[in-house]
Amino acid sequence: MERNDFKTAYKTIMDDHFASRMEIRFSGEAGEKTLVYEKMSWVIDGVNKGLRYGENPGQEAALYKLVNGNLQLGGVTTIQPGRYLTSEAELLQSGKHPGKTNLTDVDNALNILRYLMDKPCCVIVKHNNPSGVAQASTLAESFHRANMADRVAAFGGAIVFNREVDLATAALVAENYAEVVAAPEFAPGVMEVFGRKKNLRVMRIGNIRNLAAFAGQTVLDFKALIDGGLVAQTSFVSRVRSTTDFLAATASWKGKEYKVNRPPTPQENEDMLFGWLIECGVSSNSVIFVKDGVTVGIGTGEQDRVGVAEIARDKAYRKLADRICWEQHKVPYNSLSDAAQKAEIDAEVARRKGGIPGCAMVSDAFFPFRDGIEVGLREGVAAVVQPGGSDRDFESIEACNEFGAAMVFTGQRCFKH
Repeated sequence: MERNDFKTAYKTIMDDHFASRMEIRFSGEAGEKTLVYEKMSWVIDGVNKGLRYGENPGQEAALYKLVNGNLQLGGVTTIQPGRYLTSEAELLQSGKHPGKTNLTDVDNALNILRYLMDKPCCVIVKHNNPSGVAQASTLAESFHRANMADRVAAFGGAIVFNREVDLATAALVAENYAEVVAAPEFAPGVMEVFGRKKNLRVMRIGNIRNLAAFAGQTVLDFKALIDGGLVAQTSFVSRVRSTTDFLAATASWKGKEYKVNRPPTPQENEDMLFGWLIECGVSSNSVIFVKDGVTVGIGTGEQDRVGVAEIARDKAYRKLADRICWEQHKVPYNSLSDAAQKAEIDAEVARRKGGIPGCAMVSDAFFPFRDGIEVGLREGVAAVVQPGGSDRDFESIEACNEFGAAMVFTGQRCFKH
């Protein structure tokens, strides 16, 4: 490939060769069940177009929606046809039509948002992980908080809202570069604002209004293996949906009983719930910090729990530095050339410990030893929520008691791979 063709590769449009209809048939003692799917497309500039390409240029891809059939597996009935979300998104504006990652980013945002419908909320997703999530009294404020939680990572992301986008929110979004905006509806005048961002894909997904009804619903999840085989599973559903679902953090070790001394405050409970419901949509291994309805640091996809806790901590420091720099000087921290100004920001970030003091620390699986949980406790974490179930839970309980932190268990792991 010639050097001048590198950029062209990203603009490639694949003509997929996937069939317009797909059927998956299950046979067994309970009889035969068939799931029927139809390929989706959009009319763009008078041409019927499907997905732009898959995860990378050169990979063909197709979007299918379930139009008939249902399954019962282990007594669980999967979502019925007709209750469409991402698989039937209306493309109000495209510039260029969506690729596979645009849709999966929106879908994973909805996977998180389904638990967070009680307040205006914004989820910004990049490469299938949230860069920032925030709730607020207004949609505009929720976007501002989610965007500033990690302004750098939000660049080119998918922004998904659980309320109609108003003009104030649209104006803030238009100040940034995003690939996708999705919402249940857009107020009059909003599309004119977005129209100035020619390559912004705008998706209307009306069923977001009913997203809370999907919180306890399962779907079939397929994973393709290298040899063409498939692993099928039912999708994850969080058993914790309110603070009353948390379990007391207790453990037994060599005949001794351990418990956390301090119960969480109401605000800590809310932060732990908010964080746990976000954590269910973060790639494992993961640890996140949240405070007052916004993410502070998100660590994703690591092999060890100490390492991912350190990543979440380090990101909290870096993102706070960038936020302060942007608010004070309107330039990214990494572009700031004034050494004195940079030293001043560094000192402020160190004083505030990256914004972590008072945060809730959230882990998708138990802490096997106390070293992982101590990463957050040493920074001033006030409360911890984790599944529990380690043979050495007593170590985490002792660590929380030494630092005066609260802790609860969920009794459920939420790995996501």
